Amino acid sequence: MVNDTIAAISTPLGEGGIGIIRLSGPDAIKIASKIFKPKKNINLESQKSHTLHLGHIKKNRTLLDEVLVSIMKAPHSYTKEDVVEINCHSGVLVLRSILELALRHGARAAQPGEFTKRAFLNGRIDLSQAESVIDLIRSMSSKGLRLAAQQLSGRLSIKIKDLRAELLDLLARIEALLNFPEDGVDSMSTNSILSSVKKMQKKIESLIDTADQGEIFRHGVRTVIVGKPNVGKSSLLNTLMEEERAIVTDIPGTTRDTVEGVIYIQGLSFILIDTAGLQPVSNIVEKIGIARSKKKILEADLILFMLDASTKIDSNDKRLFELVKGRHAVALLNKIDLPSKTKISDIRKLVPKGMILKISAKEEIGTDELKNTMFDTILSKFKHRQSSVCINMRHKESLLDAQRSLDHIVYTMTRTKLTEEFVSLDLKSALDSLGQITGEIVNNEVLDRIFSKFCIGK
Repeated sequence: MVNDTIAAISTPLGEGGIGIIRLSGPDAIKIASKIFKPKKNINLESQKSHTLHLGHIKKNRTLLDEVLVSIMKAPHSYTKEDVVEINCHSGVLVLRSILELALRHGARAAQPGEFTKRAFLNGRIDLSQAESVIDLIRSMSSKGLRLAAQQLSGRLSIKIKDLRAELLDLLARIEALLNFPEDGVDSMSTNSILSSVKKMQKKIESLIDTADQGEIFRHGVRTVIVGKPNVGKSSLLNTLMEEERAIVTDIPGTTRDTVEGVIYIQGLSFILIDTAGLQPVSNIVEKIGIARSKKKILEADLILFMLDASTKIDSNDKRLFELVKGRHAVALLNKIDLPSKTKISDIRKLVPKGMILKISAKEEIGTDELKNTMFDTILSKFKHRQSSVCINMRHKESLLDAQRSLDHIVYTMTRTKLTEEFVSLDLKSALDSLGQITGEIVNNEVLDRIFSKFCIGK
């Protein structure tokens, strides 16, 4: 619990219809009443919670703005503290002037994410729900938005709490057996303990499997367009983006660095990355561009491997295929509007499995089918394990730690002669790991790292 009152601008700076200054803490209403002059003769501190009041903000005798002040009294607010929101006309000067007044009368400038941090510290939300707030703000697709909203409602929290309850139940039974053997507590067989542990392992593993899905839904599909020089990569980027994002010429090597853009397909965002043509070069600038292209390939969720229908497959194409082999890739035979020198059967020798599409990036032939294929290719990764609960990378590390503790229990009970005391220690370790997800077990360093990602005012 904290005892001071914080204030911040909670809307983006710039011209707009409304700007909001938010205060939270024990003196929020008291500070607001010092700078707000209501049109009706009322005492702001005596007003009911969740009421709205019209009046003016004045600095000394100078009118700054006509505003609406909303009051939300503890514990029925976002932070479970007294909260005041001053709704004024948006503009950098007026917002900063009102904030400075609040600070002058006793508030402290809020740190990034401090309102949400207080909501966590005061028990309104747990840590996984707090993290979903930033996911909600930064959502790059409708699927990511829906996922963040589900996490905010507590779906992941419920699953983690259920797992911890099962672990606690098993731990309590083992501890009772160890501490009170004379009280006639029923003993537990090795098979009974192993059966319980293995059931929990499966549940944890199913959550771990959602991590990649969660990353893609939250941050978008990193889609790298690769191919030898002048194969039409930049033309494809421009066509998919429906704008001239990359320079297109007949001169090979025009693209010397990666060029990025974002498109949305059926509610999922695809971050398109046009790479430098991969070929042996001596120019130092081109070498740097190619090195970056190779790095992007390794980081890609999806690869669009382009070949030129108007030329024969050569050593550059074969070298490229070796780079993308085994990845989620779609082979594209481009420039089908020109006389063809390459057939699908030729490509099939390079790509024995997987999708091959015939397109013309310049003439926009086959691009609708390509978009559908991109979407289907990514969704196929999660065909058997789509979930409304998707963990992030921090959650994944904690779940992996819990999984390792349970693995050690299985090893202890099947390969060694160690007693239940060691099983008890591993169960406690698994409990701590799961507690880090919801914040029941967490240190200040982790909290600072999580909430530093938030904007000031949230």
